[in-house]
Amino acid sequence: MVREVMAAALLVASSFSAQAPLRWGPCAADTAGMECTDLQVPVDWSKPDGRTITLKLGRLPATGRSEGSLLVAYGGPGGPGVAMTQHSAASWAELRKRMDIVTWDTRGYGKQWGGLSTELPCVWMKPPTPGFPGDDAEFGRLSHTNREVGRACQYRDPVFFGSMSSADMAHDMEAIRKTLGEPALNYYGASYAGLYGQTYARLYPDRVRTMVLDGTWSHATTGAAWERYLLADAAINESFLGRFFAWCKKDASCAQVGPDLPRAWSNLMERADRTPIPARSAGVHYDARELRAGGLWLVYQGRSAWPKLGEAIRNAQAGDASGFVVSERHPYLGMPTGVTDCLDHPRAGSRAEIDTMIAKFRRVAPHTREPSLFRNLLGCVGWPVPVTNPPKPLPGGLPPFLGAGAWRESELVKPVLDQVPGSGLITHDGPGHTLYLSNECARIHINRYVTDRVVPENATC
Repeated sequence: MVREVMAAALLVASSFSAQAPLRWGPCAADTAGMECTDLQVPVDWSKPDGRTITLKLGRLPATGRSEGSLLVAYGGPGGPGVAMTQHSAASWAELRKRMDIVTWDTRGYGKQWGGLSTELPCVWMKPPTPGFPGDDAEFGRLSHTNREVGRACQYRDPVFFGSMSSADMAHDMEAIRKTLGEPALNYYGASYAGLYGQTYARLYPDRVRTMVLDGTWSHATTGAAWERYLLADAAINESFLGRFFAWCKKDASCAQVGPDLPRAWSNLMERADRTPIPARSAGVHYDARELRAGGLWLVYQGRSAWPKLGEAIRNAQAGDASGFVVSERHPYLGMPTGVTDCLDHPRAGSRAEIDTMIAKFRRVAPHTREPSLFRNLLGCVGWPVPVTNPPKPLPGGLPPFLGAGAWRESELVKPVLDQVPGSGLITHDGPGHTLYLSNECARIHINRYVTDRVVPENATC
């Protein structure tokens, strides 16, 4: 049934007729020279004559002779592309000499996310990461809790609630391309928006000109390959925590942690699993899974943050885990369960399936355990609607892609690039999330790729 609905949606999106020429006008509170307009698209792409929603589009016009448009999205899994592009307008200045920079506020992510497109009436918060169920009864309770969280939003707008996957975003992208009159799509997708791009490439492979995937991960693998991908992600986390352990062993700031830091880390995690440790600055208690999440977050901030992590471990040993708090306002690093995540990714169907994966994770990553993607998707167990856009391999015949990423990210996007002959990768051996807006070297390579389709084989920035 899901496959039939997606096929119908693809047929509708393919036959979407561009509306009257867009009437661009000034954006509200704009200081970047951006123009804005509205585009009407079906809320449900399988029903073209049904209700429509509004997508707010923004454009930074080319400052020279325009050679076409680059469509930009920043992920989140969704968010305010217009405001973010206004804020980062200076970063796009060089590319604007030859191209229009076009973006949009993604469907469903409205005012509470800073966007101006039609909003799905839901309120999402960052909850504690769900614990792994210890038995079938706990699995049932987790499923029930997640189902009720979803239903609280689903009942407000069931059709919209089920039309928030990256495939729906990709159909919106095709509508934007057609309305702009572009013969093929140039796309830059950062973070979660890289999944929009991969999905678009699966659905519209003959309409891709350039595809930049910056700081994202693979949505182009399935079955046993998906499991191997999650295990590789877990191993990457373990290797980076190992870098911190090696540094800490030689640095005086870690002296009080103990001579055997891996053992001290394991002892702290075991203690937190028995009795969560208070993080007094935020008024919460952290179990081992929250400590691991906060610790990895500090590891990936780079060496300048590593003394802080050593201090956080030492203070947690003394009974205060405040050093692991990333934000006192949002003290839990678990992603809010979201309609897009839960429509895009496989979810566990039983406690036995979760137990099997946990055992495999712990063999390859004894100190960091499960990767964040697997941990966050616990919130999708029992979700009231099925997965409509699961990961799938890319088709043949696509033009070369360009991937980019800092620590961990460049490794996670490589399996996507390996499926598209001639693709290139920009690597930054350092901390950060996405490169274009913060790394001039990467920006130069990406601009050349988008304008002239010059693919760097293996660039280090």
